[in-house]
Amino acid sequence: MAKIKYYYDTETCRYERVQTSTSDVIVNALGLLFICVIFGIIFSFTYSAYFPSATVQRLKKENNELLYYYNLLNKELNHSNKVLGHLQERDDDIYRSIFEAEPIPMEIRQAGSGGSEKYKDLLDKRLSREDLIISTLQKIDVLKRRMYIQTKSFDEIAQLAKSKKEMISHIPAIQPISNQNLNRLASGFGMRFHPILKIKRMHSGCDFSAPQGTPIYATGDGKITKLQRSRKGYGNEIEIDHGFGYVTKYAHLLEFNVRKGQTVKRGQIIGKVGSTGLSVAPHLHYEVIYKDRKVNPVYYFSNDVTDDQYDKLIEIASRENQSLGW
Repeated sequence: MAKIKYYYDTETCRYERVQTSTSDVIVNALGLLFICVIFGIIFSFTYSAYFPSATVQRLKKENNELLYYYNLLNKELNHSNKVLGHLQERDDDIYRSIFEAEPIPMEIRQAGSGGSEKYKDLLDKRLSREDLIISTLQKIDVLKRRMYIQTKSFDEIAQLAKSKKEMISHIPAIQPISNQNLNRLASGFGMRFHPILKIKRMHSGCDFSAPQGTPIYATGDGKITKLQRSRKGYGNEIEIDHGFGYVTKYAHLLEFNVRKGQTVKRGQIIGKVGSTGLSVAPHLHYEVIYKDRKVNPVYYFSNDVTDDQYDKLIEIASRENQSLGW
């Protein structure tokens, strides 16, 4: 039975019955319903937090596993980027330095892949953590691009190595006659007193004194481009074009062992020591020409001497003595 409420009316000095309107009933009912809903929500959240359903538990487990594998993948990507970075450093600082090639510019190395919009179409709109997925896709894309650039760089390095091997065999690198005791280098490169002209003049090569008929060797691989007999100047001479900007000249020869246009190898006998042309004694005048400029040949005597012998040759060649001819 509903509880009846009264109030005291001061005008009539009597207790009057409280009349409840329909609107009051509705408001009270809605208020009660609102409170129940609030308490229901609080209870539901509390219960779910402490007693999650099997579906929620499964989803949380899957989410934790995905997060674990994402972190693992991210770690592997960072490691791969670090390894690739070391390869790039070695590529620029060692390999390209050895083969005298320009380093790859950093803006090309970075291999930018653009913004995140290009990945939007790959994602399901219902997926959460979209930023993590896009970030990972960007890292993978950049890594792939950097790896592609590095493989192309290694292809270039391999080609440079092949060319470098050929270049090394062509560059003049030995003495043109046998000189194991270092006693045959008679005069070096520079201003020297000429024995016939009796004046100081530029001596553009090295003179090796040796008995007439001593074998003369090609100092690098190349092609015979000049074979000339003369009673003047250099006398009988040979020139070899080694490619890569290098030419060597052998003068005052007694005889030739090669023909013009012939390809020769380093260490191959090309002629014999004589005293032809402007010469006062049997000797070989030897020159190295790099890019049309005559350079000091002694700097190229590296393959057939030790470090101490090389230092000794430098010291002998620097003496301001008399040359033996042109």
